[in-house]
This record gives sequence, structure tokens and C-alpha cells, in this order.
Amino acid sequence: MKKTKDKNNDKEDSGFAPEILVFCCNWCSYAGADLAGVSRFQYPPNIRIVRVMCSGRVEPIFIIEAFERGIDGVLITGCHIGDCHYITGNEYTQERMAHMKPLLKSIGIDERRFDLHWISASEGKQFAELITKFTENITQLGPSPIPKKLGKIEIICE
Repeated sequence: MKKTKDKNNDKEDSGFAPEILVFCCNWCSYAGADLAGVSRFQYPPNIRIVRVMCSGRVEPIFIIEAFERGIDGVLITGCHIGDCHYITGNEYTQERMAHMKPLLKSIGIDERRFDLHWISASEGKQFAELITKFTENITQLGPSPIPKKLGKIEIICE
């Protein structure tokens, strides 16, 4: 008797491990990621963290370029609203990134592949839970429809 596979299970059976890019602000979410590691909270190892001084430093083009190069998911994490070390940097991020999901959808990228969250330095467990949940969501979506480009991702700032 031949077994048939459900389409949803094919992604898991194929060994797909999504490549996820996480932008972390230096003061809160990066420290939260560090706390998760020091506290030995488990989360999937397939994320690549880009440490930025403030989430407000993340330009929308960085996200577009990551997807353009075949990244499966992008996550931006920063200080909680009202706790930004640069006063309103995270509010600026929230405003600008509100436009990203509709933009991604309009260019054919599933908007669920991008998200924005606030994590403080004391929230290591929440960081691990966020990464785990986001990775599960991206795994369910499957690989990016855009082929991976070999080589390192260079982000040019002018």
C-alpha cells in the first residue's frame, strides 16, 4: 500500500529550515536575545541577527533587499514604545513599518513573512518564544518563492 503525503506535511518532511533575518536594537531586543542565550532558553537556530543601534535605523529597503535575495522571513525587534533609548526611534519604526505588509503583498510576497515586535532587555523568554513562533509560521508558509542568491547580503547605506 502506497502512502500519500498531505501537502502541508511535505514542507516538514522535506527538511525545510527557513532562513530568517532578525533586526535587533542594541539596547533592548539584542540584550533580550543575549538573555535568552545566557538563560539557555531554546529557540530555533536558523535566525541571523543584525544588531542595529535602534530599530528606527532599519530602512524599508533592507527588508525588500532581504526578500529579493531569497530570505524566508524578516523580523524587526526593538524597545517597547515609550522606552526607546533614542526617545522616539521605535515610534518612527512603527509608523514606517505599518506600510511594509501592504507593500510586500503588492509585490507578491506573503505579508506574514514580515513582522515587528517589541522586546525589552529583561524579556529573554519572550524573545525565545517569539523566534520559535515566527519560525513555525514561516515553516508552514514554506520556502520563499524567490530563489536564494548565493553570497553575503550587503546593505549599502548612503
